Amino acid sequence: MIVLGMMSGTSTDGIDAVVVKFENAKSPNGAPSFEILKHVSLPFAPALREEILACVRSDTGAVDRICALNFDLGETYANAALHAVRQTGLEPFQIDLIGNHGQTVWHIPRHSTLQIGSPAVIAERTGITTISNFRSRDIAAGGHGAPMVAFVDQLLFGDEILNRGLQNIGGIANVTFLPAGHPERSFAFDSGPGNVLIDDAVRRATGGAMEFDADGKIAARGAVNESLLNEWMAHPFLREQPPKTTGRETFGTPFGAEVWTSAMTQGVSSDDLIASLTMFTAKSIAASYRDFLPVMPDEIIASGGGAKNPTLLSMLQMECGSSTRVRRIDEFGIPADAKEALAFAILAYETWHGRPSNLPAATGARHPVIQGDITPGRNAQFSFRAR
Repeated sequence: MIVLGMMSGTSTDGIDAVVVKFENAKSPNGAPSFEILKHVSLPFAPALREEILACVRSDTGAVDRICALNFDLGETYANAALHAVRQTGLEPFQIDLIGNHGQTVWHIPRHSTLQIGSPAVIAERTGITTISNFRSRDIAAGGHGAPMVAFVDQLLFGDEILNRGLQNIGGIANVTFLPAGHPERSFAFDSGPGNVLIDDAVRRATGGAMEFDADGKIAARGAVNESLLNEWMAHPFLREQPPKTTGRETFGTPFGAEVWTSAMTQGVSSDDLIASLTMFTAKSIAASYRDFLPVMPDEIIASGGGAKNPTLLSMLQMECGSSTRVRRIDEFGIPADAKEALAFAILAYETWHGRPSNLPAATGARHPVIQGDITPGRNAQFSFRAR
């Protein structure tokens, strides 16, 4: 099968899409054999991004805007999918499935979640059967609906000798802990902010001219303000026991505005603030290992946009200590930006084959569940009979 996976995360910067060819063969640990045919990253148009950011705020009362955005994002995802397919030299009818996470606009752990980007529009525009709404079934089974990629981490990165932490640093940071020799004991949780607060401060500091700290250059110029850092490290979410998840509802624009106002009032420079927020991400990640993992990982395998920030990774290495090696997922043949899109291609593949793909030890669900809603495309091979 050839499956296209798509992901747009908390950073709301755009869509990552991967086209993946799956073979019938499986590795000894049950992971499907696959090859990444193509990975593309497509930024959101500025106006669309601003609309997403407006709709993920709880104070806008924007039910009509969310309704419209659901279909607008469906068109955007469909265009991204078709673009990725063209880049492989294939035709849409040669793609068997699309697995799309959608754009999270609100998430209430163990209660409800909302990812938008109409799968009906995607299936109609591309002709390809689309699997979406992955988180909801896990929540229905008593889970947090996240972290979603823990199942894939367990499949692909378990090791007989090394204790590994698969650390995704997107808008929010989440880790999957893989105990050496015991993949069945894997678990995962959100540790706190990833890039979301750093990106917010960069936009404020540059008047919107920059969306993120490219290569961590701004943070590298600044100095960490220990007073602010200690204040942020006292955030109650950091002390919550796993399983736990978070998002923009906790560390979004309102929190970013409070951080910015407090720093400017105290005369902290924007460079120092961005350096401090970068350290906050690194320190909160490392603290979560010490607080919630049975042992410190031997290896941290970093993915997501934060994995391309050398200042952040250097800070993370410093906070973890010399006994832990911080590596980028690119060293394993998976582009840092492609990891979560790949995960949703794998999740869609598992759903299509009727196999559960949540990890209850990570999400807190009562049992494994088959995830996602299937929207048939023109390529769907179903047989309907009138009663």
